[in-house]
Amino acid sequence: MTMDVTAPESVQTITAERFVLRPIRPSDAGLMTLFASDKRVAEATTSIPHPLPPGAAEAFVARVCAPDTDEVVWVIDASDFGGGELLGLISLERMDRGQSEIGYWVAPAYWNAGFASEAVAALVAANPLANKTIFGSVFQDNPVSARVLTNAGFDYLGDAEAFSVARNAKVRTWTYLKRVD
Repeated sequence: MTMDVTAPESVQTITAERFVLRPIRPSDAGLMTLFASDKRVAEATTSIPHPLPPGAAEAFVARVCAPDTDEVVWVIDASDFGGGELLGLISLERMDRGQSEIGYWVAPAYWNAGFASEAVAALVAANPLANKTIFGSVFQDNPVSARVLTNAGFDYLGDAEAFSVARNAKVRTWTYLKRVD
């Protein structure tokens, strides 16, 4: 079965120092499957199941490329800079009143190289959805991800919990917000 899936034309490419944030495309599904199948990636998110079912990446691409989606997804793509075509993903999920929630993951091969911090900073600086406020939350057992947000100027808001599909459990979180000028 072939699906005609293209990212919404309104999704702009954002240039960072070492990569671009570009719209997701169907050809990304293979690398997404490879990286999102890693238990460490899945368990750092609320929504990626582990093990990753067949077709999950393709279904995700189709969902976020649908015209009525509330989630805008960019691929962290360093291929024009001599790096990998897909280092990870970063997204903004629209909320009401000019607000969004940011989400991101980076493939383990690229951890501890500052790619997540650079991606979050670039996305916040570009503010492609003209947000007034961007929220983010991270699991409390992932302080590196918390540093990504604080390095981008997010302020700690409080503790909460979220359900992790991969862990099949509620996990304590830290919540952050960034007011965007």
